[in-house]
Amino acid sequence: MSIDNPDNKWIGKRTPRPDGMDKVTGRAAYAADTTMPGMIWGKILRSPHPHARIRSINTDKAAALPGVKAVMTSRDLVDFPIDKSVMLGIQDMRWMCRNVMARDKALFAGHPVAAVAATSQQIAAQALTLIEVDYEVLPWVIDVDAAMAPGAPILHGHIQFEGKPSNIAGKIEHKLGDVEAGFAAADVIVERSFKTEPVHQGYIEPHACLVSVAPDGKATIWSSSQGQFMVRAMCAYLTGTAQSDIRAIPAEIGGGFGGKTIVYLEPVALVLARKSGRPVKMTMTREEVFRASGPTSGSSSTVKIGATRDGKIVAAKGIYYLQAGAFPGSPIRGAAGCAFSPYDIPNVHAVGFDVVSNRSKVAAYRAPGAPIGAYAAECVLDELAQALKMDPLQLRLKNAAKQGTKAAYGPTFPVIGYEETLKAALAHPHYMAPLAPNQGRGVASGFWFNAGGESSAQVNVNEDGTVVVITGHPDIGGSRASTANITAELLGIDHSKIQVLIGDTSSIGFSNLTGGSRVTYASAMVVTKSTEQVITTLRQRAAKIWKIDPEAVTWDNGQARPAGDNAGKFEPLSLAQLAARASETGGPIGAGVSLNTTGAEGGFATHICDVEVDRATGKVAVTRFTCIQDVGRAIHPSYVEGQMQGGVAQGIGWALNEEYIYDKHGRVDNPSFLDYRMPVASDLPMLDTVIIEVPNPKHPQGVRGVGEVPLVPSLAAVANALHGAVGHRFDSLPMSPPKVLAALEPAEA
Repeated sequence: MSIDNPDNKWIGKRTPRPDGMDKVTGRAAYAADTTMPGMIWGKILRSPHPHARIRSINTDKAAALPGVKAVMTSRDLVDFPIDKSVMLGIQDMRWMCRNVMARDKALFAGHPVAAVAATSQQIAAQALTLIEVDYEVLPWVIDVDAAMAPGAPILHGHIQFEGKPSNIAGKIEHKLGDVEAGFAAADVIVERSFKTEPVHQGYIEPHACLVSVAPDGKATIWSSSQGQFMVRAMCAYLTGTAQSDIRAIPAEIGGGFGGKTIVYLEPVALVLARKSGRPVKMTMTREEVFRASGPTSGSSSTVKIGATRDGKIVAAKGIYYLQAGAFPGSPIRGAAGCAFSPYDIPNVHAVGFDVVSNRSKVAAYRAPGAPIGAYAAECVLDELAQALKMDPLQLRLKNAAKQGTKAAYGPTFPVIGYEETLKAALAHPHYMAPLAPNQGRGVASGFWFNAGGESSAQVNVNEDGTVVVITGHPDIGGSRASTANITAELLGIDHSKIQVLIGDTSSIGFSNLTGGSRVTYASAMVVTKSTEQVITTLRQRAAKIWKIDPEAVTWDNGQARPAGDNAGKFEPLSLAQLAARASETGGPIGAGVSLNTTGAEGGFATHICDVEVDRATGKVAVTRFTCIQDVGRAIHPSYVEGQMQGGVAQGIGWALNEEYIYDKHGRVDNPSFLDYRMPVASDLPMLDTVIIEVPNPKHPQGVRGVGEVPLVPSLAAVANALHGAVGHRFDSLPMSPPKVLAALEPAEA
């Protein structure tokens, strides 16, 4: 249901992907494709224990092995004192330096403790077996509830909560109104507790990098990441290198979903390259990705919602405990801030607790924390609707946030499109379609903040009238296609004449990483301003040729035209004609803009899900799914639909199958795509999308941000559908066949 503006030639059109040809033909260069003469291989030795004090590390035998060119441990990285925060964006370098390489203790099975670089991968692997580590094995804890229990092993002695050592490393709290008074006024109250397991982002491309250090100390890093400027900064901090001595080059990225917003290999490869004097290449195995890179949090939560008999929600309370992994930093902001934001509730209390445990440090995952918050809140809302004998969408519509609604996490909402998603869901044929036996239908809604932030762009006109646009953000969700559409629209030229490139840290101004649903929003702003400056220059060049005032020249449909008294006196000049005469009218034509973009507004979605249950096996199949989302403006509808479908697919996996399983030794027991059950095409129906466009008035093209919102409601939509199918409320994820079968058996008996 994309709104097609007839005045647009390119914005809102399904133009060819700029990266499509290279990717389908295999020409696209990813980090692991990068090679250099003299390159050697780096590998990491990882702790077999989930919690152990490191008494000593002896690397002498490994260093003496023929073919080994460098060995390193945490001594080769900057030691940030544990008692003082050193923030870089949202990451604390005192934790990052200890995550990249264990210092005093190994805190999860898979924690790096040493690394080598050798002339072959085989020699590097052999060298790891020669490193002698003396461990004092300590008690460990994996589960979030167990980590908070009395007597639980404490990971970090200096972390205190309520005056005593604790694994609770942080807290966030939002209050609106008087929640206790709100519950006192409620006629119906539903309170439930829920549990979710950690799930991995599941990107196809593992972490990889190649690092070269020149004789003058200048380093070049090629890597798979969501932000080359992030890579440069973190490597500088962790290795003590000046940022001016590091050039970070972004490769094509085979997925990230938030999991590549921090570094793992790059600082290690930089140290090994500097020590060896040779370029060092490192690539994680899939097992290493699962054991040592960030999944999102598991959680334990309790949500309570109260309403009056007529369905008006008067109070909501949510308490969320999220696993951070070995170091603080779980996404409690997303859980506590987003859970109740789709609703106009006068009394809200939301609390999030950051809990460390002996598993790999979490990383962002598509609307980090928000799906966990929405899962609990939307399941309770579904039960509340049943208690009130109300249609679940009508209950949401009656309480929908709208322009002027005060959100518990702070802002008062401007123009938003949540109500429009609910009305579209109510009118959709899916919601009115009949259900077969053993089928159920569920609905849920969700919210994500979206973001702006620092971005840079450069727009250059070539001599032949084609245009090159350079931005500073790795393209994960189609930002190059959107950039091409916007630039072509503004200049009035054919889309095929625009080339979009991703600049490295030495060729474009600072740009924050790709995440938070910020890139199309922010890059559109800087690209628009850069293109407008180019148009101003083109008008000035035409005025110079015609010897008239630039104010008497307009730009229309790819041409400079004389206006006012000069109209009709001169033939219009096209972009190509002006480019051809650039040298005689003032030189190259181009403009660059850097901004800290603001004005990003939150996004909302409503999902409808049908499931069918096999009562003999407990297997749950999603048979139909419709994702309805306010995207502000769909610059490239195909990419928007792809983002929506991708979020839903991941949410279905999270709801039904995906989880980290640990063995009795505290190690991940399913570190492969064979045993970690992500959904594949045969597990999914066609995922229907409905694009709602309520333009963001603070953005030149009306963009809101798309990529994260579609994951947020999907867990609860599946859970509510399963409840509808079997009449049992599942309070933990995943709702895998053994759990479903166990719930069905008493009823069947």
